[in-house]
Amino acid sequence: HGLSFLSLQAAWCGLWIERAYGVWMIKRIQVFFASEPAAGIVLMLASVLGLVLANSGVSAGYFQFLNQYVLGLSVLHWINDALMAVFFLYVGLEVKREFLSGALQTTQQRLLPGLAALAGLTVPALIFLAFNAGDVETAKGWAIPTATDIAFALGVLALLGSRVPLSMKVFLTALAIMDDLAAIVIIALFYTAQLQMLYVAAAAVCLLALYGLNRRGVTHTLPYALLGVLLWWLVLESGVHATLAGVALALTIPLRGAQQREEPLLLHWEHALSPWVAFAVIPVFGFANAGVSFAAVSWSALWHPVVIGIALGLFVGKQVGVFGLVYVGEKLGWLKRPHGATWWHVYGIALLCGIGFTMSLFIALLAYAAPEWQDLSKVGVFVGSLLSGVAGYAVLRCQKPVSPS
Repeated sequence: HGLSFLSLQAAWCGLWIERAYGVWMIKRIQVFFASEPAAGIVLMLASVLGLVLANSGVSAGYFQFLNQYVLGLSVLHWINDALMAVFFLYVGLEVKREFLSGALQTTQQRLLPGLAALAGLTVPALIFLAFNAGDVETAKGWAIPTATDIAFALGVLALLGSRVPLSMKVFLTALAIMDDLAAIVIIALFYTAQLQMLYVAAAAVCLLALYGLNRRGVTHTLPYALLGVLLWWLVLESGVHATLAGVALALTIPLRGAQQREEPLLLHWEHALSPWVAFAVIPVFGFANAGVSFAAVSWSALWHPVVIGIALGLFVGKQVGVFGLVYVGEKLGWLKRPHGATWWHVYGIALLCGIGFTMSLFIALLAYAAPEWQDLSKVGVFVGSLLSGVAGYAVLRCQKPVSPS
């Protein structure tokens, strides 16, 4: 009986320890996913997993899965055309909120990050064209090194803590939002296929219906969601890239509640989509599109104009454009760097702007139809983003912690 009692006690203690450990693990997981670097870390892990699978013994199964057709589209197309439309919807909601009631609602607030984003777009594009101007086909990728990956960049900033002043975090966020807006415009203007005018007209009618819902003060999710799905299909069939339907839908979502105490529909959608975009949409995109088989890429390919143009565009062009604009603007008395920031802070942030992972990979898929050029562009994005991230972290890590005041 004594042994039985001791056995029961031991079993109870074991269950208690197991339960306590499980609760502790759940809390740790919750803390991780609530942290600022979490989205960037998950994206990096998903992308690395895709890269590993593409170069492992199961690479054939990996690529076969992505090319499997479901309801008329391959899995890869569902990810890039449908899932990424959700990402662009989220970006559109964020842009609209910031312009109407956030950090970009006045001309003065938009000026510095807007001009910095423009310079950070122009210089990388010129660097890329300097290496590819002689080839009409490869020159189509001029926009690949112009993008900034906000998830990765803000993730790196979160790891640095108080070594970066809050004003610089706001500046980077605003710049990345303006950068995303510029990328949307570039995709619409330069990476649109031959238009099917009947579908374009139908999409315009659908967009007018969404605008009408907004003007009539409709704040229910269902009508916007149903018309949004219809809009996505019409845009997909029209020849315009389907992801732009997400942006168009976002611009029609009202930023006001039906009653004073009601949360605006735009904020409700933005908050609801945020974890899904950060921990599902973007990681799945990274997993599906980061897979480059290095067996098909030789060492000599690292010196290909596409690879060099993208890598230098991100690593050199971004820092020259962003830092140069802020520095020259302040010296001429036209602009003023963010409050409490040193020139080293500005330079470190300019380096982080060269992390162009998600949007750069997305534009590469639009710019090039040939798989070999897509692979070369991915290598260039990897190299440029890695150099920018490591250098930016190193520069900012060397700065002294900033006082909360």
